[in-house]
Amino acid sequence: MIAQGGAALAIDLGTGGLKVGIFDRGGRLVRSATAEVPSAYGPGGTATQDAEGWWKAVVSMAASLAQETGLGPEVRAIACTGQWASTVPVDADGNVVGKCLLWMDTRGGALSAARIGGRVAGYNATRALRFIRKSGGAPSRYGADPIGHILYLEAEEPGVASKARWYLEPVDFLTMRITGKVTATAASMTAAWLTDNRVPGALEYDAELIGLAGIPAAKLPPLVPAGSMVGTIRPEVASAMGISGEARVVTGLPDLHTAVMGSGATRIGEVHLCLSTTSWISAPVARKKTDVLHSVATVPGIAAGEYFIADNHETAGECLDWLRSSLVAPDDMLGPGGFSPSFAELDQLAATAVPGCGAVIFTPWLAGERSPVDDRNARAGFLGISLATTRAEMVRSVLEGVAYSNRWLYESVRRFLPAEPTSLRILGGGASSDLWCQMHADVLDLTVERVEEPIFANLRGAALVAMVGTGMIGAEVARRAVGVEKTFVPNASLSRVYTANYQVFSKIYSRQKPLFAALESARKVAG
Repeated sequence: MIAQGGAALAIDLGTGGLKVGIFDRGGRLVRSATAEVPSAYGPGGTATQDAEGWWKAVVSMAASLAQETGLGPEVRAIACTGQWASTVPVDADGNVVGKCLLWMDTRGGALSAARIGGRVAGYNATRALRFIRKSGGAPSRYGADPIGHILYLEAEEPGVASKARWYLEPVDFLTMRITGKVTATAASMTAAWLTDNRVPGALEYDAELIGLAGIPAAKLPPLVPAGSMVGTIRPEVASAMGISGEARVVTGLPDLHTAVMGSGATRIGEVHLCLSTTSWISAPVARKKTDVLHSVATVPGIAAGEYFIADNHETAGECLDWLRSSLVAPDDMLGPGGFSPSFAELDQLAATAVPGCGAVIFTPWLAGERSPVDDRNARAGFLGISLATTRAEMVRSVLEGVAYSNRWLYESVRRFLPAEPTSLRILGGGASSDLWCQMHADVLDLTVERVEEPIFANLRGAALVAMVGTGMIGAEVARRAVGVEKTFVPNASLSRVYTANYQVFSKIYSRQKPLFAALESARKVAG
């Protein structure tokens, strides 16, 4: 039975997958649906997705859930969350006029570098500091963000640019298709670094920063408060989804923001770690701050005057997927009747290896790195492999390498915290693994609390944002709606083993950095 007072529809558009769910007023997931989201990669840093395909999948999945549960008429609140720093070009009605440029798309790198690049850690110090002073961060010199995307489209794809009335983040695109209204928030536009975040609740883009970026201000969506109501669902969308025409829609938010809600770690200084396709460590904090050297900053939160710590590892769970598909059981080598092992089977295999993997270390930089170093040339590798190294050790070393990388990041993040934490909440698909959760507790030397249904934590966070934003429930009720499923306490003996490996891991990047640049030059020569 649905909890009294209606239901919420939540949409979570991840880079690799789409989740749609219906939640009751108590934050309980009634039913969900998932689908893969394909990406297209090509030369010159191309990384795109079909935004129209997202929309068709969202409508179809929502309609199926409404029919299966019979709860369509009960839906009173809707919110979208998911990937950010991606760009969808649309016309005035929200129709897609070109491919979505993903946060991995670097085709605008040269154009961004011309605007922001220089000799100080790759940046023009004067221009970068103008961005940092106001927004807390600066556009990527590699072009992997909305500024780089817009510069690229305007300069290199004039056919798309001429049709584009708006350049939208994915969550704002979905919100527009549901409501018919174009909106964004300082939170959803974080990766553009175009708002003066010293001013709590600012609802205007900063003219100086737009000028430095060199993009058309008229194509930026108007800003509204994060977590506020945008409007009601369009009648035709309500009909297609089979849900109530009275459903109200709250602003789209990045997965960082709904992870805060979905972790239950919503108070100042409470830490969560997301272990998904990518990975990050965050917490609500009370003030704006930036660590330029380690690519960690605070960004506008949901409430006015609230900030969330922002950072990102480019690949976390993606490393395990790569290992499975490329090394352990590639499709082209399976043969008749062959099968690819599940993630659970890889987890079981990794558990048979001794912690520390015989000093085999994996560096998880398959797509470069963003935090605590901003280097898209960085590449992954195994260090310490010998003839005695087993397959189980290689699999486990990938899990350990991600945990070491999170410790590397945490050393920068904890400088933003008001006090040293003793625990953190963990969420995301990777958190489903007891082995990986315990590994993080041992490597970080922190108690790790896994939230209930960690793979749906962001989806639940979006539902809670929707219900709070529409007045269905209060913020404290939303906080209490998130339960802890299992707790992992650090094992002192294993912490010593992992610390020894981490001391090596922490030196690898600085030692190999010159080689990463040389390899990038070699790749360009090879074409």
